[in-house]
Amino acid sequence: MVIKAIRSIEKDIKPYRERILIVDDEKTVRRSLNKCLTMNGFTCEEASNAVEAITALRNNPVDLVILDIMMPGTSGSALLPQLKKSFPDTAVVMATAVVEPDTIVNCMKNGALDYITKPFDIDQLLQNVQSVLEKKKLEGDLNKKRQVLEGKVTEQAKELQKLFIDAVESLVSALEAKDKYTAGHSRRVTKIALDIAYVMGIKEGDLENVRWAALLHDIGKIGIDPSIQNKAGVLTPTEYNYIQTHCSIGPGIVQPLVNDVIVEAIKHHHDSYDGTGMNQTIKGDNIPLISRILAVADSFDAMTSDRPYRSAMSPNKALEEVQRCADTQFDPVIVKAFLKTPMVKSLNS
Repeated sequence: MVIKAIRSIEKDIKPYRERILIVDDEKTVRRSLNKCLTMNGFTCEEASNAVEAITALRNNPVDLVILDIMMPGTSGSALLPQLKKSFPDTAVVMATAVVEPDTIVNCMKNGALDYITKPFDIDQLLQNVQSVLEKKKLEGDLNKKRQVLEGKVTEQAKELQKLFIDAVESLVSALEAKDKYTAGHSRRVTKIALDIAYVMGIKEGDLENVRWAALLHDIGKIGIDPSIQNKAGVLTPTEYNYIQTHCSIGPGIVQPLVNDVIVEAIKHHHDSYDGTGMNQTIKGDNIPLISRILAVADSFDAMTSDRPYRSAMSPNKALEEVQRCADTQFDPVIVKAFLKTPMVKSLNS
C-alpha cells in the first residue's frame, strides 16, 4: 500500500514549467505566441488588455510577461510601470511592430528586460525569452545570497562573488551573442582599462570597479535593434544616436548587480572630455574617472576592430587618433597614462 501511495504521488508530481502571460489585443498574435511557447515547454496564459492582464497576474503569478507596446486603451508602455510596481518579481519583455528608439529606451528604463519585434522570428523569440528568464533567475539567486550573507558573511561572501561573476559573464555572453562584432570587445577593453589604471596608480579596491565597469560598459546594447547595430553601411546620424542610447539602457540593466560607482561609469563612458558628447550634462574632471579611462580603452579597441561598415584601423593609426583627440574627446591625463601601458610601448619599440 505504501509503495502504491508513493508511486501515485510521483505520478502527480510534474516538473516546473515557467509561466508566461501574453498580453496583446490581437487574438491571432496571442494564439501564435501561445502555440510556439507551449510547444517549447512553457505554460502560457493570454490577456487582451491591461485590465485582463492585471486580473490574470493577481489570480495566478507568472515568471514572464510578453507585453505589446501599442494596445488600445492603456498601452503596454503605460501599463509597464504599474506591472513593475505591483509585481516586481515578474520579468517583462516588450513586443513591438515598429521600432521606435525613444519608446523602447523608456520601456527599458521602466523595468523591461528586453524587447521582441513583430513579425516574430521564432528562434530569436525563444532566445530572448530564455535569456530573460535566466537573468531573472540569476537576480533571484543573488538576492537570496545577499539575505544569507546578513548572518554568514565570510564563507557565503565567496559564493556571492562567484554568483556575481557568473551573472556578469552571462550578461556579457548575451550581448556578444546578439552582436558578433562585439565578441571579445568587452574583455579587450577591460585589459586596456586595467593597464591604464595600473599606470595611474589606482588602488587595488578601485581596480575591481574598473574591471566590472569595463566588462559591462556596452551591456545596454542588448536593448538595441540588431538590424541597426549590425548594419553593413554607414550609420545615419539618427541611427548613430539611437545606438548611443545604450549608455542610458546599460545602467538600468546592471543596477541590481553592481555598486553606484560602476553604474555611473557605464552611464558616462561615451561623454567627451570637452563636454560635446550627445546629451552630455557634465564635462572635464566632473566625468567619473573610470568613464574617462573607458573612453580611451573603448575607442582604441573599436578603431582596431572590424565593424560591419569598415575594416579595422592599424594600431599605430588608432594611436595617432587617440593622441589627436586628447583634450577634446579624451582626458589628456588618461591619454598620457595610456601611452605608458605595455601594449602601447610594444607598438613603439
